[in-house]
Amino acid sequence: MNLTTLVLTVLSLLLSIALTGLMRSYAIRANLLDRPNERSSHSVPTPRGGGVAIVVTFLLALAVAAGFAGVPLRLATALGGAGALVAVLGFIDDRRSLSPSVRFAGHVLAAGWVVFWLEQIPTIPILGYPVDPSYFGPPLCLLFIAWMINLFNFMDGIDGIAGIEAMTVSVGGALLWLNHGLPGTEWVVALLFGAAVLGFLAWNFPPAKIFMGDAGSGFTGLTIATLALWCGQTTPALFWSWFILIGCFMVDATTTLIRRVRRGERFSEAHRTHAYQYASRLHGEHRPVTVGVGLINLLWLFPIAAAVAGGWLDGVAGVALAYAPLLWLAFRYKAGDRAGQKHLA
Repeated sequence: MNLTTLVLTVLSLLLSIALTGLMRSYAIRANLLDRPNERSSHSVPTPRGGGVAIVVTFLLALAVAAGFAGVPLRLATALGGAGALVAVLGFIDDRRSLSPSVRFAGHVLAAGWVVFWLEQIPTIPILGYPVDPSYFGPPLCLLFIAWMINLFNFMDGIDGIAGIEAMTVSVGGALLWLNHGLPGTEWVVALLFGAAVLGFLAWNFPPAKIFMGDAGSGFTGLTIATLALWCGQTTPALFWSWFILIGCFMVDATTTLIRRVRRGERFSEAHRTHAYQYASRLHGEHRPVTVGVGLINLLWLFPIAAAVAGGWLDGVAGVALAYAPLLWLAFRYKAGDRAGQKHLA
């Protein structure tokens, strides 16, 4: 890491801390509060919209990195355009609810913008055999990005959990990217994003003084999905590494969604039946669940992701190994099982 990158990372952290504090003051004055209801996991009105600080900090850092740290303009353009669209839609939704169709259309448009700027769709190695993504690759990338945007929105339901997930995933991904020895400085983008999220997390860690809101959660999901696809263009194994790192959120959200759809529930309907939400009620507080997610990422998922990035473990096998205990936890904590969670409703 050179001096420019170090200084930019520290400044991103400090700016994010300051902007989150300013956003909290604004939210209180504007009555932009998340008030408890039957679907909430908090008990007191709490300012929301703090994710705007992540958005502003990261986009400013991204622009500087593109000008002075050698970050490719294509990556900055992909993240800047799509990220701004998702953040604006999310901020409007925080102030007054948008219809699900408008949100979905915006998310697909943002995903399409990212796919347009990809130099190539990453080849997917499965059990050692490269799979040509020429035909099914673009639709899969669109689906992956759109799902990640919504996934972080679904999983941002207790204090600190989305911040811990985003920070550990992005910094872990940056380290694997850097350690792989690839030419270029794209890994710096992941590091700067991690710094921006960490600044917000200083205010959001349990007990949270401000929530991320849709503007930040959607932006976070899009950024992580874009970085995963971007590094996968040159080193497909790294895509699998990022996919492993997001395991906690991917397994909980997907399991919950499938079980809800099977019961005929509306996709867009608010609820609190995720495994992490049930776990926080079962244990009586948010902190152990949030810290638990961070520890799983650091002690379980990161070593497996590193093994895949280093070529010691096949990507699909690594995903199966990493996700198996997470799937057990999802069922242990009754992800999407409204009837099973009823006694703690």
